[in-house]
Amino acid sequence: MLYTCKVPSTQQNSYKSFISSLSFPSKMRLSVKIPNSHTPVMAAEVEEGEPLSPWAMFYRQPQFNCNIIFILGFGKILTIEEIKLADNSWRQKLRWVPTKVNLDEHVFLADPGPEAAAAAGDPTVGDLYVENYITSLSSSPLDFSRPLWDLHLLAIRTSEAACVAVFRLSHSIGDGISHMSLLHACTHRTSDPESLPSLPKTRRRPAFVAASFGRLIFLRWIWTFLIYAWNTIVEVILLISTAIYLKDTKTLIMAKEGVEYRPKRIVHRTLCLDDIIAIKNTIGCTINDVLVGVTSAALSRYLSRSYGGFLPKDLRIRTSLIVNIRQISGINDLADMMKEGSEAKWGNRIGAFLLRLPVIKCEDPLDYVRNGAAITDKKKKSLAAIFTYKSFLLISKCLGTKVATAFFYRIASNTTLTFSNIVGPIEEVSFCGSPLVYIAPSVYGHPQALMVHVQSYMNKIKVVIAVDELAIPDPHRLLADITDSLQIMKDAATSTT
Repeated sequence: MLYTCKVPSTQQNSYKSFISSLSFPSKMRLSVKIPNSHTPVMAAEVEEGEPLSPWAMFYRQPQFNCNIIFILGFGKILTIEEIKLADNSWRQKLRWVPTKVNLDEHVFLADPGPEAAAAAGDPTVGDLYVENYITSLSSSPLDFSRPLWDLHLLAIRTSEAACVAVFRLSHSIGDGISHMSLLHACTHRTSDPESLPSLPKTRRRPAFVAASFGRLIFLRWIWTFLIYAWNTIVEVILLISTAIYLKDTKTLIMAKEGVEYRPKRIVHRTLCLDDIIAIKNTIGCTINDVLVGVTSAALSRYLSRSYGGFLPKDLRIRTSLIVNIRQISGINDLADMMKEGSEAKWGNRIGAFLLRLPVIKCEDPLDYVRNGAAITDKKKKSLAAIFTYKSFLLISKCLGTKVATAFFYRIASNTTLTFSNIVGPIEEVSFCGSPLVYIAPSVYGHPQALMVHVQSYMNKIKVVIAVDELAIPDPHRLLADITDSLQIMKDAATSTT
């Protein structure tokens, strides 16, 4: 039986304790025990546990020992006591066993020293301190003998926040959607501290069946089926070819050997969601298409400058586009994710497809979005993302986790970057009584020199990039290219309208 959890919605304000109870024993066996409120938990009841899932095993391999980082900017200064004194009553209701949680081993207060005083007058000092702290943090893996999370409080002013918290969790616990749902459940509305925040709208993925059986409907269904089948076959061939021999062009941003073991520098910048929506409405595409187009334009600008103003032709620069394959997309109620048979179950429920970015010189800046949308549209009309998820499970079951890891390591190391985006809260939320100014998630431990994350929060978009500085020594220049590309596209869209 998989992990079961039935949690009353009235206890959602205590979800912050959930992650504190996650641990992986040395024998790599897990158990979830939800005791009856009147029956104590005996040691004999929780000895056996459940084995790790294939994805949890995958993220424990040296090539993919990935950890997720949430950089949280707060509107007022938090103290470490406020975090430790948060409601921990739920820990007695749901826990991974066997484990003992000592908050002093997981919650840390950084000492900025003289930088704190300097940052009060010049917030850019605080920005650099936070960057360097996270870079140093990314050079150290989590201790598998303890629950796989920690929280670092950096009491230093930055250009956007009064203080910053860095929440680090193992990717083996769950994917970005799982962790964002957890974070969302730990917060309250800033406008009404007694109320939980509203969940963003979710949508159910359309079922691949005909609604009726008329002749025209049936022919249309057959045609759609053939398109999906053909596109899926093409994507599978592309995926296998990439694992065997097909590599991206060796540009300056391509990863060098051993990149997964080196620290990553994680930087971020805020964009206006309204600007992206204006471009989307002008072209008639999706927000994701605009983000892919902006990334393509920014990489074109960055590489053109790196090559002295000359952008080589026929560049093959591909991204692994991460896809949430749950039946219900977006952030979900954490209690629902823990239920047996949930359509939005907690864990690593992600697939991917390979997307060749149009890194070229375009006279019309909106062509980056149009070209990207045309390529992405074919990917969407395939089952490539589900295939990657299912194929990993099949290879792991038949040949073992190490073989599956080696297969996907080849795919990742033969491509240039990874792109992911997550929907965040739609209204301002507070954590431990302090309003959240921004949310900036990222990942380190992957075998690529560049990872791009896009996180929405209210009417803002946070672009976060994690780079290997051997390949990309000036990540802020790349962020500036993203900002400039968006502004140029917005101006073009406005003039077109």
